[in-house]
Amino acid sequence: MTVKVFDSELKVMEALWKEGDLTAGQLAQILKEQTGWNRNTTYTVIGKLIDKGAIERYGANFSCKALITKDQVRQHETDELLGKLFDGSVGMFLSAFINSNALTNEEIEHLKQLVKELE
Repeated sequence: MTVKVFDSELKVMEALWKEGDLTAGQLAQILKEQTGWNRNTTYTVIGKLIDKGAIERYGANFSCKALITKDQVRQHETDELLGKLFDGSVGMFLSAFINSNALTNEEIEHLKQLVKELE
């Protein structure tokens, strides 16, 4: 499933991925502590995520369950970034990334290992 998750929605998803199923009230409390959101803001974001099919709400206590994984969101965001800025080319992205960032020796070795695994 491919779902665009905006930054505010990602805050709700992160809580669900970290804690597992939570009631809407528990989510509201967590997000109040983390971001200062009021209960209505959290409930509005939950509603948007339900409409998108990213979470489901069940039970009398309005428990919320993530229907998409963090990896699915990462993959969608990566595909979108590659398409938007690099014409879908992973090579162009890696070239831009490597040329603009100072990589540690450990990161370089890790990249070499990833390339070896691909071969």
